[in-house]
Amino acid sequence: MPGARGVGLECATVRTSLMAQMIHSMTAFARVDVPYDSGSLQWEIRSVNHRYLELQLRLPDAFRDLEFPLRDVARAKLKRGKVDCSLRVSAAVGPAHLEINRPVLLHLLATIEQLRRDAPEAAHSDPLELLRWPGVLVEPAHDIEAAKAAVAAAFAQALGALEGHRRREGTLLADLITAKLDEIGEIADGLRRIVGNLATTQRERLRARIGELSLTVDADRFEQELVLLLQRSDVTEELDRLGVHVTEARNSLTRAGPHGRHLDFLLQELNREANTIASKSILAETAQRAIDLKVIIEQIREQVQNIE
Repeated sequence: MPGARGVGLECATVRTSLMAQMIHSMTAFARVDVPYDSGSLQWEIRSVNHRYLELQLRLPDAFRDLEFPLRDVARAKLKRGKVDCSLRVSAAVGPAHLEINRPVLLHLLATIEQLRRDAPEAAHSDPLELLRWPGVLVEPAHDIEAAKAAVAAAFAQALGALEGHRRREGTLLADLITAKLDEIGEIADGLRRIVGNLATTQRERLRARIGELSLTVDADRFEQELVLLLQRSDVTEELDRLGVHVTEARNSLTRAGPHGRHLDFLLQELNREANTIASKSILAETAQRAIDLKVIIEQIREQVQNIE
């Protein structure tokens, strides 16, 4: 198959530079502190690997109505991962003084006075309890709206920092995976050389064994048995598919993401070919190289679990 031989080193430098721009890790952390009036807003975002995108937002009650818009912002930036977003707002954020809604308070006091006339035994009302009554205390609308705008802006900033962390880790993961794919290519090239000489190697081994046993074997029958043995142990097809999967893995790393699931599927196929090569091995050397393949594939799979 054209291009299968030597696939491990094909365009490694160019592809690595492209991967560095596209691969994103799912493991990252970001924290942003934004001053606001005399207080501050703090966003803390943690991200770990997950099969899908799972968002969890922890917001103070005053900002609860921002949850769905913030989720939309996060979904536009992130594709996979378990993402935990926490907002902390200092007590200084908000109005610097308390404002009483007098019409509501007067109506409430009138109702309490009417209650006392109807039930003289009722206890006197606690002023602090009156302040807790819904609508008695009001916050100027422009203050809370300004705070919400600051929260949304800080969230976007924190997401940007999280993406930067994901991208940096993704670059390192891309380098690691590229190096491992190179190793697979080198092992495949070595196996091809062994397979190319397998007929000669097996013919010499069988003749040596027959000579040790002092047996006389019909030449035609000897060749027939040798052909059957070589057919059962031929791994050329598996090596071709191995090269195809490695090439596709490299191409996947250079395309737009997400990459994790596609790479995970390709690793399953690579592992399948490695298992078949191991089962067909009749030489200790090919069996050992098949084991080496499986070890490297598993090492790549562990890294791919963290890729978005």
